[in-house]
Amino acid sequence: MPRVFVTGLGFVTSIGNDSATVEKHLRDMEGGIGLHPELQVESSPVKVAGIIKGFDVSSLDPEDWTYPEQYQVRRDMIRSFSPHVLYAYCAMKQAIEDANLEADEVSDPDCGLYTASGGSMRSVHKHFEKMDQRGVMACNPLAIVASVAGTLSFNLVAIFGIRGFSAGMVSACASSGHSLGFAFDEVKRGRQKRMIVVGGEDCNFESIAPFAGMRALSLDRDPSTASRPFDKTRNGFVGSGGATCLILESEEEVARREVAPYAEMIGWGQSADGYNVAISHPEGRGLKEAMVRALRDAELKPEAVDYVNAHAPSTPIGDASELKALKTVFPEPMHVKVSSTKALTGHGLSLSSIMEAGFCCISLKEGFLPGSANIVELDPETGHLDVILKSEDTQAEVTLSNSSGFGGANVSVVFRKCQI
Repeated sequence: MPRVFVTGLGFVTSIGNDSATVEKHLRDMEGGIGLHPELQVESSPVKVAGIIKGFDVSSLDPEDWTYPEQYQVRRDMIRSFSPHVLYAYCAMKQAIEDANLEADEVSDPDCGLYTASGGSMRSVHKHFEKMDQRGVMACNPLAIVASVAGTLSFNLVAIFGIRGFSAGMVSACASSGHSLGFAFDEVKRGRQKRMIVVGGEDCNFESIAPFAGMRALSLDRDPSTASRPFDKTRNGFVGSGGATCLILESEEEVARREVAPYAEMIGWGQSADGYNVAISHPEGRGLKEAMVRALRDAELKPEAVDYVNAHAPSTPIGDASELKALKTVFPEPMHVKVSSTKALTGHGLSLSSIMEAGFCCISLKEGFLPGSANIVELDPETGHLDVILKSEDTQAEVTLSNSSGFGGANVSVVFRKCQI
């Protein structure tokens, strides 16, 4: 079967809107979490979130948004956008340019697009509010395609002229991991020679505050410590948003186009906990199985993994569940290095899988491992796992990245340093 390589990356995140800035923040452990302007209201018990810089998408009219000038979107296109569609559009433009792809290569019937998002809670709310107040026929004709969970696919397929495979995945915080895994399969099995994968989420009151009602968010008000995965005192995740795009291509395409990949994707695995609608299995049952399947798909033994980018959102239950899964898959005397970059970025929800996969690709190419920030008292349950507290100039050969979502959806993806 064809080998699969990552040839392009694009980022709009709380720690940077391009690969170089993201790399710097990961190396220096500079976080992107702050006091989010929309959360500084009495009705919001949570105050901190990952903040996307360079974008003002607070207006309900997309034509009033401001964003980096190199990404100008035509008026007829932006009218069907929600905030995360703009983020994803910018990330996809970056990745296409990064991979040196021409427009006709993007529109090739053998080039597909898989997306992941939870839709736009703000857009859905505002459109329903208008319908209730003024009647159905007063609604924006583009309201549905601008707001529901498939809006990334609707808009990006049309704008970029995608003619290959197209689908959008919705599995909560594992969504973009599923998109990435299935895209990998399409290229590996020769069904497409190139797959573009995009994940995105809004970053506003409506996309973040509802999780406080679930008692899932940290209510700490210090942006520098609120997200602290693997710390003994962690008390909830910090919301974030943005977008990330990865471009996967077959070895034949890489050779034909003479491009230098970031990394090789070599396997993935998924599973379901079969346990609870919102809480991970306490023993990490499902995530353990996802990692085992990913390693089997990659034809690797656990000893081959140098680094794990953990899902670890900084919740008491979620982190504990993952620690048990990791210690089962990587038992003593293995001392695999582990960190959670959510301490820097916040939790990107359905975006998190692909964002952290992108971080793994950068670290493999540039020869470093991002540290796990904000840990004052390491949870003793980490045991023999080597949770790295500072970024290291260490060249990994193989990295694994985990994601878990509501309903016990789990995805693990495996990347290897380029060997071509």
